[in-house]
Amino acid sequence: MTTLMASLLAWALAFAGMAILALAMERHHGTLNCRLDLTPWRCRMLRAGGVLLLATAAGPCVQAWGGQVGMVAWLGCLSAGALLTVAGLAVMPRVVAVAAPAATLAALSVWFWVA
Repeated sequence: MTTLMASLLAWALAFAGMAILALAMERHHGTLNCRLDLTPWRCRMLRAGGVLLLATAAGPCVQAWGGQVGMVAWLGCLSAGALLTVAGLAVMPRVVAVAAPAATLAALSVWFWVA
């Protein structure tokens, strides 16, 4: 796997994880005008999914760069994913809510296809 592909995969997973963590918050969940209420169970599931995606984002980085440099690259991808999530939620929250699952599916399918 090339380093560019690893960066893009980790960035997409980090964006999806940060977006799901943001949507687990009452404020951001409310901006979507969802029919579904944010129950404590749903909030815990969203948080668990977000943390799992953030942890999964470390995989491509470590696979491409090794342990030490991969962790630093992973932190950079987390920062970039958080920046995109914050900007997207400020401007177009519905697009972020649709793009997060799409980024997850695309990144995981490409990663398993390449690896």
